[in-house]
Amino acid sequence: MTTEPLGLRESKKRETRQAISDHATRLFIERGFEATTIAEIAETARVAKKTVTNYFPRKEDLALDIHQEFVSSLADTVTARPPGESAFQALRDDFDSAARRFDALAGFSGPAFCRMIAGSPTLMARLRELHESRERALADVLPGDDIIRRAAAAQLGVAHRLLFQRVQELTLEGHAHRRIAATVTAEAARVFDLLEPALGGYAIAG
Repeated sequence: MTTEPLGLRESKKRETRQAISDHATRLFIERGFEATTIAEIAETARVAKKTVTNYFPRKEDLALDIHQEFVSSLADTVTARPPGESAFQALRDDFDSAARRFDALAGFSGPAFCRMIAGSPTLMARLRELHESRERALADVLPGDDIIRRAAAAQLGVAHRLLFQRVQELTLEGHAHRRIAATVTAEAARVFDLLEPALGGYAIAG
């Protein structure tokens, strides 16, 4: 009797998860999020309904399948900043890099995907939850007492939420990724310039 290496099993799980999400997203775009059922997704992906719910306990996360990476993204950036760099500067630089590479975590996706999100009250509500969770995760890794950490995370989190929304708005208006990136990086500079006097010297890594 032999067993599969752990790496191979994990790789197969990731492939299955991605395949289910891809099939679900296609159906959501074609039919609408609310109109598509888990049973239809399972049939299209050729898996059991229970398999779908094992990988995705919430239907919304079939569409927003990078939700875990999204929630941790700001906190991860701050945690990884080098000595001498502030949390503010790390997040500012990271947003510029994300925009230049058209990162989905910064809001970049195709027009059809954006329309799917915008057309679903359920997905819009879930996206708001994810922004709030991302802000709380950021607060957890910032220094200071509770109110200072929460205040700083709120300001930085709202800035990123606004820029994410701008990417989505510009996508729905039909602009290409390159133009969107140019627009939002210029707008981001103005937003971060407003925050810098208050937060530029806060949370400098030792």
